[in-house]
Amino acid sequence: MFVLIVTPLLSASVRGYAREYRPKMWAMSSAVVSLIHTILFSFLSLFGLTSPMSSVPEPSSSILPSSSSLSDMRNFPFEVIKHERHAEGWAMEFLPGTDYLLISDRSGLLQLRDQTTGELREVSGVPEIFHQSEAGLHDVVAAPSFTQDGGLYVSWVRPHDKGAQGVVGCGHLDTATAQLKDLKVIWEQDPDESDGHFSLRMLLIDGFLYVTSGDRRDFTPAQDVRTNQGKTLRLNLDGTPAVGNPFAGQGGRSAEIWSMGHRNPLGIAADESGRIWASEMGPKGGDELNLIVGGENYGWPNASMGSHYDNQPIPDHGPGDGYQAPAAYWKPAISPANLMIYTGELFPEWKGNAFLGGLSGQTIVRMQLNEDGTATQLDKWDMGQRIRALEQAPDGAIWVMEDKGGYLLELRPR
Repeated sequence: MFVLIVTPLLSASVRGYAREYRPKMWAMSSAVVSLIHTILFSFLSLFGLTSPMSSVPEPSSSILPSSSSLSDMRNFPFEVIKHERHAEGWAMEFLPGTDYLLISDRSGLLQLRDQTTGELREVSGVPEIFHQSEAGLHDVVAAPSFTQDGGLYVSWVRPHDKGAQGVVGCGHLDTATAQLKDLKVIWEQDPDESDGHFSLRMLLIDGFLYVTSGDRRDFTPAQDVRTNQGKTLRLNLDGTPAVGNPFAGQGGRSAEIWSMGHRNPLGIAADESGRIWASEMGPKGGDELNLIVGGENYGWPNASMGSHYDNQPIPDHGPGDGYQAPAAYWKPAISPANLMIYTGELFPEWKGNAFLGGLSGQTIVRMQLNEDGTATQLDKWDMGQRIRALEQAPDGAIWVMEDKGGYLLELRPR
């Protein structure tokens, strides 16, 4: 009993520091975590306090119950259907006019999944990927022209002389041959030595490409309009800055910027009225759901509903502080990794609701998006696994990607 309690607590503490927003001079490595566990296990073994059941499995080795027992046990309003595992699944896109689901894996693997047979085919033509910490192959979004020419937007991290650089490219996907062709980089994130907080989620709406760009674990860029880090960007479909962006003319990359003051926005989606929403990882507590409005400053690192990982306070959002307060926030954190707004008919009562996947929270959260720009939590389902991505299928089912070797799940009405 002693090991079952102490070991997870120690692990959680170490992981908390590893997730910390910090200066780049320090980071907790997985080797340190492993060493601590080894020392603790050896020490307790001397006193006979360990057993074969006392070891803590890696996330990739966790096994979910069968779909029926999971639904019955948790009283979910949906059936959970398990499909295959994915090593580092990151993003999904149902390709228009096809029976394929496109799945990106942070390691650099891009796969076409035949939704009729479940067959997976590896896509060739993926560029060189910098795969470390949070860096790797990221988002995939079908271009408006996909049904005509296979147009596809891809975001990834590539090596750079200064460390690593997030980029967005546009190419053409041939589903018959599983080839990504003519991929060209159309946007570049300012490079940095950090291997975290890239964000790189994409949204296509009204003829524009929106890209989320994280602060790269640095306090400075989110409040500096000369850099495109810590921002959401509004671009033309060719990656050039859109005309009318609110910070244009202030030097550097200001012409690209739509909103500023962001930390690590890992989800972006539009509701049926065209409003744009983004989910954002906060520091210690203070994860956010934001209504993204052009020209607004969302406060990071000067305002947050969370605190630093050394417990130093950050001023809360408040009236008159000059910053846009979140539509909703979570304290303690859920670590939102993705955002989906449901538009289907399979779950009619959920139409217009936002869904967030929680990593540290191991949850799926359902939110009502209010007309006044706030959001209200309606449901929070404990999935027992870190949730990396959610995507709505053409038939209205919700597909879920678990993190780090977890399952691809399909949610359907019970």
